[in-house]
Amino acid sequence: MEKRAILAAVLMAGLLILYQFLFTKPEPTQPPDNRAKEAPVAGAPATPPTGAHQEGATLPPAKAAALVPDRTAMVATPLYRAEFGSNGGAIKAWELDYRGQKPLAVGPTLAFQGIEVGRPGMATRPVPLSITPEQLKLTKDAPTGDLTMVGEDGFGLQISETLVFHADTYVVDQLIKIQNKHAVSQSAEVLLPWTAPLTWPKDQIEKFQGQHPIRVARDVAGSVTREDIHKIVDRREQGRWIALESEWYLTALIAETGGWQLSEQKFSESVPGEEKPVEAVRVALRTTLPALAPGQSWEGKVAFYVGPKEYNRLKSVGVGLEKAIYFGGFPIPQAYGGLPMEWLAVPIMAVMKIIRGYTGNYGVAIIVLTIITKVLFFPLTIKSMTSMRAMQALQPQINAMRSKYKSDPQRLQRETMELYRANKVNPLGGCLPMVVQIPIFYALYVALSVSVEMQNAPFICFGRLPAWVPALGGQELWICDLAQHDPTYILPILMGISMFVQQRMQPVMGDPRQAKMMLFMPVLFTFMFLNLPSGLVLYWTLSNLLQIAQQKYMERRGARASKVPPRVLKKA
Repeated sequence: MEKRAILAAVLMAGLLILYQFLFTKPEPTQPPDNRAKEAPVAGAPATPPTGAHQEGATLPPAKAAALVPDRTAMVATPLYRAEFGSNGGAIKAWELDYRGQKPLAVGPTLAFQGIEVGRPGMATRPVPLSITPEQLKLTKDAPTGDLTMVGEDGFGLQISETLVFHADTYVVDQLIKIQNKHAVSQSAEVLLPWTAPLTWPKDQIEKFQGQHPIRVARDVAGSVTREDIHKIVDRREQGRWIALESEWYLTALIAETGGWQLSEQKFSESVPGEEKPVEAVRVALRTTLPALAPGQSWEGKVAFYVGPKEYNRLKSVGVGLEKAIYFGGFPIPQAYGGLPMEWLAVPIMAVMKIIRGYTGNYGVAIIVLTIITKVLFFPLTIKSMTSMRAMQALQPQINAMRSKYKSDPQRLQRETMELYRANKVNPLGGCLPMVVQIPIFYALYVALSVSVEMQNAPFICFGRLPAWVPALGGQELWICDLAQHDPTYILPILMGISMFVQQRMQPVMGDPRQAKMMLFMPVLFTFMFLNLPSGLVLYWTLSNLLQIAQQKYMERRGARASKVPPRVLKKA
């Protein structure tokens, strides 16, 4: 294969990788026109909720609520362990059992804050609730279970909440019933907030990659948008769900019945043990109850998902949560008309899962998938190499014509094309097969980048480096997490060596000085791949090795074939 063809493919792939990391960002979100100010957090000046009931409404006299002892309920399932408090049913802890223990909720800042109720002129506040039972364990034999919470807000509203858990999903159904126990009609605002620190505390280390949410995702009118948590503004809008997300994990609040609004807000909160208030972000579902007559009740249903961004799991929820996984677009972002990479990346992820089901190792699945890809595109590779060899045979005549017609570019172009036609050579024949493969390779790259299944998935994992090894002491050997870079940097170095060998095997064409400069590309790519996920580097390294084997095969095939000299144009 001609050096320039393989160089073009490598450069394009390299640029795509750099483009993905440096320039490709989720679709920009324009703030809606119907913004409304959020109700303030506890302790801040209150903003009355909107609604017709507010006009002429009078706050009913306070009615002492029954004292509720502080209790904690523990829930254990095959997928996670959770801890709920009696203060509104807030989540005190939520630890996934997903390739290790991964705490997605850590009270009080990174957690669901429980059900809050407010009145005109008052901020929403958590409602004290009794919880039964205090222990709940789900298994295959007991696949579902409930927590029941009951309490009063102090103004005659009785809040009943039922959380329904399932052993085989990260979704929790939340059934809410509010009944007016007072002697006068009244309304209220109900808030279900999830909070996260805006910036992860410097004195705390993330327990796992992706513990700290970095974006807010929301579904409004069937369109999913996402925004960096530092850039959000106070807003409310009608929608289906809202979530805090990292690259691989998601905490989503889902409206199952109508009337809920999506809201988001930045705020400051005093946290025990912290000298300064913590800057945080709050996403929530909120609704304003209709005026409830004495004895009248209102019911609503929501759900929340707290777990990994596995495509099939998110899709099974049935509300479009899978759109929270951003696959990007090719060759430009999808928001600007690029090809949605979801069309290619999702099938590739599905194939990897199937292979992993047989091999038990995602590293082996990547190897098998790379081999399958190379085999499928081998006919195109043969065509490309054959075309490049033909171009190489014509190179002396092309160079002679360049010298002869250097002052007449148009004549040079005509003569060159005539030479191609006489020898039945397509000058684009060597490049087009490579161009066809680039979207597939890029889709595989995207699939490996966004797939949470790669996190903590080992390939060849054994032992640890001795503690006395500078900078790397204590690091696991060799690849114990395909989502992380190779801590020993052995794999990126092997990739660079394979790329160098591949380039040296290419026929030298064109300017020899340019060919020498191109030998620097393996060095550049080696440094670029040092901190990429080892799953990607494994794919690229094996792809280079298979490419070298294919080139060796073509060289032997060409040596056995009869050599037919190219036709030389004869001019009168």
